[in-house]
This record gives sequence, C-alpha cells and structure tokens, in this order.
Amino acid sequence: MTKKRIKPRISQIWLIPGVLTVFLLLLVILPLGYMFAAMDGESIQKVFAKDSFGSVLLNSVVASALTTVISLTLAYLLAWCLERTAIPGKRIFYLLLTLPMLIPSVSLGMGAVLLGGNNGILTNLLHLPSGGIYGLFGIVYASVMYTLPVAFLMMVNIFKYEDSSPYDAAFVLGLPRVRRFTAITLPYLRKPLIAMAFSVFTLSFTDYGVPLMVGGKFKTLPVLMYQEVIGQLDFGKGCVYGSILLVPALVAFLVDMLNQNHAGASFVARPFVISPSRKRDAIALVCAILMTVLSVLPILSFSVLAFVKKYPSDMILTLENFTRTIQAGAGRYLLNSILIALGVATIGVVLGVFLAYFTARHAGKIGRVLHLIAMSTGAIPGVVLGLSYVLFFKGSPIYGTIIILILVNIIHFFSSPYLMIYTSFSKLNENLESVASTLGFGRRRLLFNVFIPKCSRTVREMFSYFFVNSMMTISAVSFLANTSNKPVALMINQFEAQAQMEYAAVVSLMILTVNIAVKAAFHGGASKQC
Repeated sequence: MTKKRIKPRISQIWLIPGVLTVFLLLLVILPLGYMFAAMDGESIQKVFAKDSFGSVLLNSVVASALTTVISLTLAYLLAWCLERTAIPGKRIFYLLLTLPMLIPSVSLGMGAVLLGGNNGILTNLLHLPSGGIYGLFGIVYASVMYTLPVAFLMMVNIFKYEDSSPYDAAFVLGLPRVRRFTAITLPYLRKPLIAMAFSVFTLSFTDYGVPLMVGGKFKTLPVLMYQEVIGQLDFGKGCVYGSILLVPALVAFLVDMLNQNHAGASFVARPFVISPSRKRDAIALVCAILMTVLSVLPILSFSVLAFVKKYPSDMILTLENFTRTIQAGAGRYLLNSILIALGVATIGVVLGVFLAYFTARHAGKIGRVLHLIAMSTGAIPGVVLGLSYVLFFKGSPIYGTIIILILVNIIHFFSSPYLMIYTSFSKLNENLESVASTLGFGRRRLLFNVFIPKCSRTVREMFSYFFVNSMMTISAVSFLANTSNKPVALMINQFEAQAQMEYAAVVSLMILTVNIAVKAAFHGGASKQC
C-alpha cells in the first residue's frame, strides 16, 4: 500500500517539470535555434556590406543611449520628489506617470507627431518650425516617455528599501549634502542603476513603434528589420538583424542575473522620516507637475484628436470618428485583442504559478535550468521572437490563428510575471512542505490551499501584467497577424499610413480605456497578502 501511494506522488512531481520543459523547448529554444540556422553567409554579407548599415546601427545606439541617460535622470528626480518629500497628491502623480505603460509605443510616437509635427498642436500654438519632431529629437522624446514609467517604478522600489541610518549618521557628523550623495547614495544605487540602464537601453534599442512614427529619415535597426521582413519578405536578412538586436538584450539579461543575488540582501532597518520643508516641497511639486505634463501630453493629444472632425481644419467635436473606426473593423479586432489578452493572461498565470512553485520550492539541476530558461525569455526582443515564430511554425496548424498570437505573447511577457510569483513563493516558510507531509497533505493540495491564496495579490498582478501588455504589443504579433486574427493595436500603423490620424487616435484610446479598466479591476482593493 505504501508503494502505491508513493508512486503517484513521484509521477505528479516529475510531470510538472516534464510538461514545462517541453513547453519551453517548443516555444523558446527551437524557434530561436531555427532562426539562427536560417542565417546564411549571403544574408550576413548583404547586411554588413550595406552602406547604410553602419549609420543605422549608430543611430540606434545614439538614440538609445540618450534615452537611457535622460530616462534614468528623470526617474531618479521623480522618485526623490515622491518618496523623499511631503508633496500633496502623490497617488495622482503615480497614476498619471504610469499611464504611458498602458498604450503601445507607436501611440506615444503618434502623440509626439500630433504635438510637434507638421500642423502639430504645439507647432501651431507656439509657432515652432514644422517637422522639428522628426528624427533623433522626436525618437528620444517619445522613447523617454515610453521608458520613463518603467525606470520610475524601478527607482521608486529602490528608494522604498533604502535604509536611512547612514544618512542620519552622516548628518550627525556634519557631512554636507553633496558628500552624502557621493559617499552613500551613489554606492547604494550603483548595482541597481547598472541593471536599470541595460533594461532601459534594451527597451529603447529594440522598439520600432516610436521610430516608425517619428524617425523620418533617421532609421533604426528595428525599423530596418521590419521593412526588410514585412516589406521585402527577406527573412535571411531579417534573421541577421534579429541576431544583432539580441546582443544588448542578452547583456542586459546577464547583468540582471548577476545582480539578482543582491536583490534581497538589503532591508529597511530604519525608514526615512520626511522632515517639514516648504521650499523643498514647492520645488519638488513643480518638478513633478512639469514631468507629469510632459508624460501625459502625447496621450492628451491623441485623446483630443479622437473627438474632432478633422484636425486642424475642422475642430468641431464629434463621435463620428468612433463610428467610422468601428466600421473599418476596429470592433472585431478589439475583440481579437481581448480574446488574445485573456488567453495569454489565463494560460500565462497557470504556467507561471506551476513553474515558480517547482523552481522556488524544489532544489535541483532541472529547477535551475527551467528557471534560467524562464528568465531568459525576457531577453528576447518582440521583433526577434515574432520572426523566429514565422520561420518555425509556418505551415503548422496553429500558424495564422489566434493560438499562435497567444503563445508568442506568453513567451514575450513571461519573465516578469514569473519572477513576481517566484519571489513570492520563495519568501514563504521553507518548512511548509515538511509540515504538509507530516499532516498527510499532498503538494497539489498545498499549492492550491496555501500558496496561491497566500499570494493571491501577486497572482492578480500577474494576470494584469499579461493582459495589459498583450493588449498593446505590436512587435511580435506584427509578423504573425493576418486579417482574421489581427489585434487592434496593429490598426494604428494602418490608419497612420493612410493619413487617418483621427481613427488611429480612436484605436489608441480604446486600448487605453480597456487597460485602465483591467488595472482598476485587479488593483482596486488593498491586500496584505504577498
């Protein structure tokens, strides 16, 4: 009888990693390997021999480097304003500063065009030279607005866990503020800043939504790859560009992995006590307001555009744009997006929970390998993942269906939600399994009755993350979508190419509205759970 009880438990334990290994192998390792195998000497020679390749690569590096420096600087300033001062309305600032995370990068690019392009709102209002937004300046501005919310949230998390004891000691010793910053703040920020810099650089370097809208003649690698694959169907050269785009992403992944061991090393021994200072709070409030205005201006611009008949010739308010956008198929494609996002969120959460339970609570080589693969998915740019899926799954039953879009989005966004639940499971008492075994509880019962209820807040955050990002992504799905499974976000490019900016604005507003509703639904209640 004892043997019969033990065998099912052993098979259940090994069934989970077995299924997850096959899943990750089919959806991560094999598609990427197929893409690398599709490269040939002729395609490599064509790419590197191209006269414009060097300048395009330099453009990408320069734009991403400038975006990284500006974004991190502003993120630090904003985090200081909200975490180290007593300014009013902090929750409103948090909400508005993270709004750009809920719309596609191509919408931010379109918003920048509506502000500073030919006949742009600010161009006409301030009599600025037309076309000034196109090129390096426009890419950097829109990319900063795109990456700033991510950098800001990461910086806020660093500020929240900083210990005030060294600063108190430095104050007692009479060290000036500059010396406190160089001796205490900078060493504390060094490692997280390196990881943040690589993350922001990679996010900007691999994005093609912003440069597609505001780049003009200033080409970047993702745009060139998009044009080569979508426009010319040259998959060989697309593979070469994809391999190049993987380099900074892999470096960012390695840096992040090296810094993870230090993630939990710090704890708040003494939280910061904010002393009263009217001058400091006034300066911080002005800075926060200015940055918030700059962040939401692109969103406000396309929100206004959605309700006017024809900008700038006919500014009469109307709902006609919504009717015509829906008649053009936006309603059907919006339903596609919601179905895809629901599929990605549901399946992604289930896979993430099971995988994290195994890797966080079971030591061993298989667990470490699965954890490494799961984390590595975050280092794959969407355009690279989409191209690899085209090459690997073309001709299969799922190619051209909603299923392949669900699968590619699960892998594209898997690492962050997985890390959320992995961290939560790792924090729970390490003796839970031993106690459950003594009481005769199986691991499945322990997972569903203890771990998931205890970490329900994290599970909700995972669902929200998967859903929101799947609603607004255009990178991976642009290579795999067709007229039957197309997500609504891809209509923004379509309408912009046809100079129907009002309809593109309506689509952006639709995505923003759905994502805000989902965020509100999943984060409306407070919870003390992990």
